[in-house]
Amino acid sequence: MADRDAAGVMADGTLLFHLSDIHFGNEDRAALAWVEREIAARQPDAMIITGDLTMRARRREFAAAQEWIGGLDIPVTIEPGNHDIPSYILPERYLAPLARFRTFKAQAEGSVEIPGLALVPLNSNVAAQPRMNWSKGWVSDAELAGCLARIDALPAGTRALVCVHHPLRETGTQGTALTRNGAKALAELAQRGVLGVLSGHVHDAFDIMEETPHGPVRMIGAGTLSQRLRTTPPSFNELHWDGETLAVRVRSMGDSVDGAALRV
Repeated sequence: MADRDAAGVMADGTLLFHLSDIHFGNEDRAALAWVEREIAARQPDAMIITGDLTMRARRREFAAAQEWIGGLDIPVTIEPGNHDIPSYILPERYLAPLARFRTFKAQAEGSVEIPGLALVPLNSNVAAQPRMNWSKGWVSDAELAGCLARIDALPAGTRALVCVHHPLRETGTQGTALTRNGAKALAELAQRGVLGVLSGHVHDAFDIMEETPHGPVRMIGAGTLSQRLRTTPPSFNELHWDGETLAVRVRSMGDSVDGAALRV
């Protein structure tokens, strides 16, 4: 690993950037340029994007996202968000809701090699729901089973970071999650001692501990790099992993490199 002591990262640690809700089609170009500069200066080991790459899942929006990500020269894994599924009127939404998203191929819910750490996907998007607001999360039994199977298959000593778009429970932010089966998923993840659950969707950063019948689970949310701001400026999270502890720092555009530590 590169020596990043001057930036506050242990020389033998791992630095990850956690982004979410870029919303190409309504992206903040100044915020993206800032992230590009941060990547060049800090040289993170990998980047995680927890959904909503696009605004309306249009092909030109995915093309713009591909162009930007392809120019970063960094390993990237991407989870789909509700905005990455075509709108209600298209048959594609029902027949192949993630077909456009999966044009990313290697990055779409892809595997990034990090010593002692595994990034495990959990898709919280469904094509249709028996409620009016289809933007909310829904963890299906099949998706949860797949996520748990990946965790159970990890080598001994490897910790899991679960990557999902929707927070698995409400986070106290202005945006809402209301994720169906979120509590069930958190309880299952607690039994497996996951290091944390990374998400987005609400456009404001958070870091909280959620109690479950099987113990606590850490939930970490990234803000937005779009023009669709809520209560905070454009931001992303820095994750610092030293093999034992995961430290999280929110980086808001305009702040110094020290940023602000998210509180549990």
